[in-house]
Amino acid sequence: MAHGDITHIDIPVSDTAKAAQFYSSLFGWKIAEAPGFEGYPMWQAPNQISGGGLAPRRDDFTQPRSYVEVDSIDDTLAKVEENGGKVLFGKSPITDTSWWAFFTDPDGNVIGLYEGTTEVGEG
Repeated sequence: MAHGDITHIDIPVSDTAKAAQFYSSLFGWKIAEAPGFEGYPMWQAPNQISGGGLAPRRDDFTQPRSYVEVDSIDDTLAKVEENGGKVLFGKSPITDTSWWAFFTDPDGNVIGLYEGTTEVGEG
């Protein structure tokens, strides 16, 4: 994936097993828990490009959330604030080779950032 590509979409769900069955049957997505991420089934679309996870629904996470791959989360977060956005959650590790962060744009939309490996099940 290249800088700026949407690489991952989390879908908030109340029941991961029920959601996994629904999306698998509806779209043919391969869905399985990634090693080291118990309780977080990840999905892979048939095109082998689109993917994401079925994440537990929370009060602050009620709508699907996209993650954009960037070359440097640190550089991107600096630009977020320069351009009127707000950092919500700074760079944090996912694995030894991948990181994530969240920001809001000037309209309050929450966007995730991703730096590192991108394949379902890696890490």
